[in-house]
Amino acid sequence: MPPNPALGVVYHWLGGLASGSFYVPYRAVRRWSWETYWLVGGIFSWIIAPWVVGVLLTRDLPAVLSAMPVKTLFWCFFFGILWGIGGLTFGLTMRYLGLSLGMAIVMGLCAAFGTLMPPLFNGEFASKVLGTGSGRVILLGIFVCLTGLGVAGLAGIYKERAMPPEEQQKAIAEFNLRKGFAVAILSGIMSACFAYGLAAGDPIRRSSMQHGTPSLWQGLPVLVIVLLGGFTTNFIWTVLLNIRNKSGHEYVSPTLRVDQEPQPIEETALTGPTTSILTTAPTTLLRETVRVPLLSNYLFCALAGVTWYMQFFFYTMGETQMGAYRFSSWTIHMASIVIFSSLWGIGLHEWKGAGPAAHRLLAAGLAILLFSTLIIGYGNYLGTLTAAH
Repeated sequence: MPPNPALGVVYHWLGGLASGSFYVPYRAVRRWSWETYWLVGGIFSWIIAPWVVGVLLTRDLPAVLSAMPVKTLFWCFFFGILWGIGGLTFGLTMRYLGLSLGMAIVMGLCAAFGTLMPPLFNGEFASKVLGTGSGRVILLGIFVCLTGLGVAGLAGIYKERAMPPEEQQKAIAEFNLRKGFAVAILSGIMSACFAYGLAAGDPIRRSSMQHGTPSLWQGLPVLVIVLLGGFTTNFIWTVLLNIRNKSGHEYVSPTLRVDQEPQPIEETALTGPTTSILTTAPTTLLRETVRVPLLSNYLFCALAGVTWYMQFFFYTMGETQMGAYRFSSWTIHMASIVIFSSLWGIGLHEWKGAGPAAHRLLAAGLAILLFSTLIIGYGNYLGTLTAAH
């Protein structure tokens, strides 16, 4: 079947919805430290879900991967590791710049580098993007997306300004523009490496389809390797936190010691966790032993992890529908994440009291981001018409 960019945009919206929603189940986790519930959820999102879905929907997954050259597997895994580092350093960006400004910079860089670098690296930017009408429309859509991210970030800054001075100081206690920009650049570039890992997995896609995998599921085997790299980075960091914070017992302990109770840290939607990565979970002194709901904690972490995985499940489906301009998928994905995570923020009353200016800017930013996905989808549609002739 020929590519269908309109359907591809819908798939990417579904991926953005999954990414913007995955942290909600974590809100129900009780009496576990961040590192504990993040690792449990990560095992489901980075190991279990990719393998289970891959085995069910593709053909001969173990045989396809085992037959791949070591070089192909290495680059997919390596870019997955770098993507994981991007998620970790995003925490430092929030620490030095605050959530709104930091997210706008990181997401903008991630969208730009993740979208434009593959055609630049392949030597196709001049001929395929600048040299064609459809490519220029897609480039316009990318520019509109970056504009929308900037407006959404400005809305967040207005929101932070509406907070009482003591709350502003608490939110960005270590504000440092120079350090923040440096770390944000690193985080944005590293986070974009997920797109590079998927591009490096093209031989895996081709081999999987040769084994009989439908075109729609061709990207699922690549996710197994890229996400293994991301798991490696996060596993090392969370285990180090378990050791430093002496929280390793939480995986099996049905009760919590009377001297302290780790509190869950809320996450925001991105390609990885946020400020909590580089900080210790706050504790509240208790005077009694409390019960830990182990079963429900594992269930909610599993739900969060599988929901997180679904963003890239739909992402790989969307890629197959974008035709010759598959690289544009990354911009649509970034825009969709911001759209749906912002809507969740509104629904959870995180923008209450932000002021009319912040609300107007947020509405404008989300409208611009939505418009950018439609522009990019239209550019891909023009590309399919050209290919057909």
